[in-house]
Amino acid sequence: MNHFEFFNLPVAYELDLAELQQRYRKLQQALHPDRHASGSERDKMLAVQRTAQLNDAYQTLRSPLLRAEHLLALRGVDMQHEQKTLQDPEFLMAQMEWRERVEELDAGYFAGIDAAYKDLAAQTAELQGELERLLVANDNEAAADTIRKLKFMHKLRRELEALEDV
Repeated sequence: MNHFEFFNLPVAYELDLAELQQRYRKLQQALHPDRHASGSERDKMLAVQRTAQLNDAYQTLRSPLLRAEHLLALRGVDMQHEQKTLQDPEFLMAQMEWRERVEELDAGYFAGIDAAYKDLAAQTAELQGELERLLVANDNEAAADTIRKLKFMHKLRRELEALEDV
């Protein structure tokens, strides 16, 4: 399913998130299963399915990373269940350095965790800008590699958050 069509939005990486949310709320009201409570079992089931599709489409388009993956899927590059690894030696070295840095952080050392967050945010923003440029240029394979890099950065962020919560 094309999530952009579901919300009657142009197929593009750049979205007005306020407009997306407004359309989501209108569709949510129109499709809510309670509006079909007096209908047949089939109507009720369809309403539940459409609501689930709506929620999935909204979550996908709301997230820049998931939106980029969906956009690539519409272009024929499906990353959902892939096992492909990056072949970028420079990024692989950076991954190793990040792994070492995270392992060396003590859970109670908030200054170190904060510094890591800032560095991670800067690198993530840089990759995000690169992703936007590649998607506009329709360089799908390079965009897919950038998404793989961003997934790693998001995973690192979750690991830093876990350190913070200890």
